Formats: sequence, structure tokens, C-alpha cells
Amino acid sequence: MIYRFLEKLISKKLSDKKAIIIFGPRQSGKTSLVRKIINEFKQPVLWLNGDESDTRSDLSHQTAVKLKNLIGNNKTVVIDEAQRIENIGLCIKIIVDNIKDVKIIATGSSSFELANKINEPLTGRKWEYLLFPFSYGELAGHTSPRDERRSLEHRLVYGYYPEVITSPGEEIKLLKSLSDSYLYKDILTWEDIKKPDKLEKLVQALAHQIGNEVSYRELGQLVGLDNETVEKYIYFLEKAFVVFRLGTFSRNLRNELKKTRKIYFYDNGIRNAVINSFNSPGIRNDMGALWENFMMSERLKYLQYNQIYCNRYFWRTHAQQEIDYVEEKDGKLFAFEFKWNKKAKAKFPKSFLSAYPESETKLITPENFDEFLLNEK
Repeated sequence: MIYRFLEKLISKKLSDKKAIIIFGPRQSGKTSLVRKIINEFKQPVLWLNGDESDTRSDLSHQTAVKLKNLIGNNKTVVIDEAQRIENIGLCIKIIVDNIKDVKIIATGSSSFELANKINEPLTGRKWEYLLFPFSYGELAGHTSPRDERRSLEHRLVYGYYPEVITSPGEEIKLLKSLSDSYLYKDILTWEDIKKPDKLEKLVQALAHQIGNEVSYRELGQLVGLDNETVEKYIYFLEKAFVVFRLGTFSRNLRNELKKTRKIYFYDNGIRNAVINSFNSPGIRNDMGALWENFMMSERLKYLQYNQIYCNRYFWRTHAQQEIDYVEEKDGKLFAFEFKWNKKAKAKFPKSFLSAYPESETKLITPENFDEFLLNEK
């Protein structure tokens, strides 16, 4: 089994009272990770699955007494696919507050906001983690950085979903199944999406625009939705871990863009599946965009798994000067440019360097990306 970096972080939190919540895209390995962790327990475990209708009924409208009877003598309760259970946040809160010596581990392929019809926060009662599809660091640790570098072009096209990694030759079939069957499941379950075909078209439009600024107005005109609906659908897609947004950095310059965003996919394979684009890198015209999306998603994994907290942006001016990625950490700026061409030269705008003279800059290409992505855990 390929070692997941979250295993160590989660194992450290098993002995306290707080619930452990593991979010992440569908089929990213949450259930397998939890099974591996609880197999080390010698205590009885109650495993509940939110995909089962009786489990949803048992947990949706509960009291402390009923939950105590349901849990019985079990010391660990696993709630898999917890996002399918209405008001799951309230259910977990009741258990944490009222039932002693019971550890709750819940997994969700979307944030609980989609399932919580009443606002019952778990503030102070949970440890929350995000499990992605495999990371570059995890695969490099499983074999070696050298072996994983050799697979780079393959990963740029097919991504890092566990089943895709472990089923060579079946990548396209598996990715099409993932994108067709699972991508919108949680959204369509909880939200009143009157035009699911427009949601699918929106995802396709976003797939064609990775690495570019996106305009809700232009997206709406393209797929036939108003601005507010486009923004709402993108919010849902974020909550279901399909895409994530990156905002602009703006502080000193008058002509810096202040209210725009880029949108990236959590996985290159899913991005390519929604537009049915699996051509090899040698004949693609979007390798720059794929490289940028790969770097952005893999860097996000690196930061999350190493528990590095920083603000993340891109930078651009009205004069079209741009930096792909900026991190703000401990009061310092780190600026990065991503180039698929190994021979590319670093070109950082003078206006940025003058406005932020203490910032560090670095060009990331296939020649040096290891140091940008290799996990420390």
C-alpha cells in the first residue's frame, strides 16, 4: 500500500476527544486510509456508511440517548461518506459533547455545508484534514524521485487518482467513469440544480481556461447562465473538491488587478477527462496550462501535508504584466513562474520587483520542480 502522508498526522490525534474529519475528492483514498489506521486499534469499531439509506435515517435526526444506544460498547465510530447525511455536523457535535470515550472519524467527499441544513458548527470539536489524490511526494517516496520524474508526462495527462495509478492501461476508462459518475454527485444530491447540463458545460469551460483569469460574466454567456448562478455553481464545485480558486495579490501598485481570480482543478486527469483530451504531451497545445495546473495542485498538497500556512495568489497588472504564483508567508513574498520549456528564462516584471524588493523569485521547470514539491514528511 502506498503510504499517505496524512496517516502520521491523523495518528497523532487519535487519543484525544475531538472528532477527526477527513475531506477530499471522491475516490481519493479516504476509506482506505481510515481502514489502515483503525486496523491498528484493538478496540471495537462501529463502521457506518452514509451511502446507505438506513444509516442516513439513523443519523439525520438523532438525540444523545438514541446515539448512545446505536454506538453501544464501540469506542471508535467511523462515518464514511458523511456528507450524504443531513445535519451531520449536529450529529457529530452531540456525540462529542455527550458520549464519553468515543472517537469519531468521519470522511466526506464534499464539505458538510452541503448537508447541514442548519448551521451547527463543530468549532473546537474537530481536527480537519484534506486528503487529495496521490501526490508527487507520496509516489516519489513509494518508489524514488528518479522513477517518478520519469512518469511526469504521464501524470500531466492522467493525474494522480489512486485507481488510475494502480491500474495501468485503464486510465482513460477510469477517469471517464470518475468524471461521469462522481463529479457532481454531492452537488446534485443537496442543491436544487435546475440545469445540470449547464453545470457540466461550466466545468468544461473552466477546463479550457486553466491558467487564465476567469470572468463570471463571460462564463455565463458561454454556457447560458447568469453571473450569480455561475458564481454559485463554482462555489459548489469547490465544496465538492473539483476545482479551487486563486485570487490576486494587490498591495502597492495602482494598476494591480484587485478583483479577479484563476480556477484550477485538483487533478489533471479529471480536467482532461471532462473535455475528453488525452493526447500525449508531444502533440498537445496546452502543455503550459497543464504544467501550471499540475504545479498549483501539487504545491497545495505539499503545503497541506506539511502544515505550512501561507496566503496564495497570482499577480497581474492592467498592463498584462503577470506572475503565475505568489506565496505570502511570515510577512515575506515568494514569487514563482512555471514554464514547461526547460530552456525558458526567468522574467519577473520590474514593477513587481521594485514594489516588493524583499521578495524572492524562482522559475520552476521540469528541470528543478522536485525542490518545489517533495514533501518533508
